[in-house]
Formats: sequence, C-alpha cells, structure tokens
Amino acid sequence: MNHLLELKDISLNYHTLKDETKAIENISMYVDTKEFISIVGPSGCGKTTLLSIIAGILKPSTGAITLNGKPISETKNKIGYMFQRDQLFEWRTVLQNIKLGLEITHNKDPENQKYLSELIEKYGLQDFRNKYPHHLSGGMRQRVALIRTLVLRPEILLLDEPFGALDYQTRKTVIQDVASIIAREEKTSILVTHDLSEAVSLSDRIIVLSKRPSKVKKIFKTDLRKIPSIEDRKRTDEYKQIVDDIWKELGSEETTT
Repeated sequence: MNHLLELKDISLNYHTLKDETKAIENISMYVDTKEFISIVGPSGCGKTTLLSIIAGILKPSTGAITLNGKPISETKNKIGYMFQRDQLFEWRTVLQNIKLGLEITHNKDPENQKYLSELIEKYGLQDFRNKYPHHLSGGMRQRVALIRTLVLRPEILLLDEPFGALDYQTRKTVIQDVASIIAREEKTSILVTHDLSEAVSLSDRIIVLSKRPSKVKKIFKTDLRKIPSIEDRKRTDEYKQIVDDIWKELGSEETTT
C-alpha cells in the first residue's frame, strides 16, 4: 500500500564540540490521506523535533521521508505548519495576514485569490477582514492562522501544540473549531501535543513515543472522528479506555531506567 507520507528509519543526532546526543532513533511511521495523527510522549522526547524533520526544518542524520512517493525535499510548499503562537503580524490586517503565504510564494493568481475569498467567507472572517489582530479574540486569531495555512493548499498540515497558549474555555471552543475546519477541508494532519485529551479526541491514530532517544513505542487506533462533537467523543467508553491505556504506557516509560 502506498501511503501519503512515510518515514523510514529516521534518526537524529545532535553534535557538539565534545560529544553526540541521539535525539531520535530509527523511527518509522506513515500517514494516509485525510488521516489525523497525534504524536505524544514524555516531556523532552523529541515530538517537536520529529515535526521539524517532517517539515524540512531539520535534516535527519539517517533515514528517508517521502510524500506521495517522492523525497520530502522535492515537495516544496506541500506541507503547512501551524505553531503554538498564531504568528500574526500586528501591523497587517486579517486579510493581509492571510495573504502573506501567497505573497511569499508568489502565488497571488486569480485562482488562489478566489480560494482565499471562499475560505474567508466559509469560515466567518468576512466581517473581520479589515480588522487588525489585536481586535480579535485568541480563538479568532487561531482561526486566521489556520486559514492562512490552508490557503496554500498544503497536502499535510502540521500542528505544533496550537492550543497550548489558550485559556481552558477558549481552548475547548477552538479545538472544536479547528477540528471541524480540518474535517470539512479534508486535510491530512499531524498534531504534536502533551495533552492526551486532545490527542485521543481529535485523532484516527495516536503514536506514543518513548523517552529519548525517541522510538515509536505503541500506536493506538480510534473510530472517534466519526462523532462530530469533540465533547461527545469524550463521553464514550472508547475515549476513556484509550486515554487510560496511553497513560499506562507513559507511566511505564517514566519508571523505566
């Protein structure tokens, strides 16, 4: 079977003048089209490092990554990255912020401009297009950041703890908002998070990493995404069981010497 994204035996070593630290060791995993994958693991195990390797920000020491069967280095602009902070420019309007990626990649053709307008209309940003970021709530800012990423039509969306900077109540609303947009746009997504509630309620599969040097320890599958409401997913026995099982995996990892 051909997978959309495939990592084969990825390792990463950090070098200093004195020694070498192995951060990631022989990680192999795949992501299929329209899947939502979450990556969890002990603090400092290299979750964000792995995301940076997929994005092409870091180059692995060994191993290969392919997207649609091609080396990841040959798939320019096919991966979108959404950070914990929204990274909006305060001196640019909502519309100008959303256009930023198209400007940088020189893709402001009529087709992409039309798609941009459609996304703004579809996701309730029409009345805010000429506002500045400081006029927006935290949840609305994250929506703008997501639309700015989606307008580039990435094949895979990388989410690096995008809800971590939000307060609890806003976070609940934004998670549902982002999950609904991703599902509606049928985007393949990879989420890095330390929050098991997010990971299990949002995902088709959850990949549990070991402590450093990081390896794939276990993979959990769920059918929860067929339930539209995030809160309804959390009320199911499946959700509770998987959260409990992942906690046990992480707990055993912490006690392993």
